[in-house]
Amino acid sequence: MSALRPLSGLILCLFLSACAATTPPAPKSAAAYLQEGETLFDQGLYAEAVTAWEKVRDSFYSPELNVLAEMKIAEAYFLDEKYIESAAAYEDFLKQHPDDPRAEEALYRLGLSYYHQILEPDRDQTATRNALVSFETYLRRFPKTSRAEEVRIFIARCRDTLAEHELSISRYYLKSGNPAAALGRLQEVIKTYPNFSGRDAVWFYLGQSYLQTGQRQAAIEAFNSLYREFPGSKYVLQAQKYLEKKF
Repeated sequence: MSALRPLSGLILCLFLSACAATTPPAPKSAAAYLQEGETLFDQGLYAEAVTAWEKVRDSFYSPELNVLAEMKIAEAYFLDEKYIESAAAYEDFLKQHPDDPRAEEALYRLGLSYYHQILEPDRDQTATRNALVSFETYLRRFPKTSRAEEVRIFIARCRDTLAEHELSISRYYLKSGNPAAALGRLQEVIKTYPNFSGRDAVWFYLGQSYLQTGQRQAAIEAFNSLYREFPGSKYVLQAQKYLEKKF
C-alpha cells in the first residue's frame, strides 16, 4: 500500500495541473484594450487597432472611453485609406456627439474622407457633393479655423468637378441631338458655378445650344461672352469655325 501513495500523489498533482491549465484567463479591461489599440496603431496595424478599440467601444465601460474609442476607430480607418469606412465612422461620431470638442477634427476628416472618394467628372458625383456639403458645413461651424484657406480650396475643387460633370452631360446631349436638354444644363452651370475654371467651354457650348434651338440673339451674346472673357481660349477659334459653317 505504501508504494501506491507516491503514485496517487502524482496523479492528484497532474489532475490539479490540468484543471489549472483549463481555467479561462480573466478578461481584459477596457483600458487594456485601449492601450493595445494604441500600440497596434503606432505600428501601423490599423485594422488590428480597430478591432481592439471596437472592444473598448462595445464594453460600455464609460461614456468617455466610448467616445475616445469611436474617434480613434475613425482615425484608423482614415489613415488606412479605407475612406468609405472612415466617412461612415465620422458621420456617426458627429451624429452622436455634435458638441464634442473633437467635432471640428471629425468634420474636417469627414470632408477629406469623401474628397478621397471623388470620381472622374463623367462618373457619379455623390462623393463630390458629400465632400462639398461637409466642407461648407465646416466653415460655417468653425469660421475662425486655421484651415479656412485650405478648406476653401477643397470647396473650389469640388464645385469645379460638379460643374465639369454638368458640362460633360451637356456635351452628350448636344452630340445626341438634344440641344434643349444641353441648354438647361449649361444655363445652370453659369448660374450655380460662376467661378468655374472651364467657363470658356460653357460659353462655347451654350452658344451652340442657343443656335440649335433657334435663339440666334442669345447665341451671339454667348459667343461674345466667350470672346470678351477668354480671348486666348482654344474655344474662340472653334467658335469662329462653327459660326462660319452656320452662316
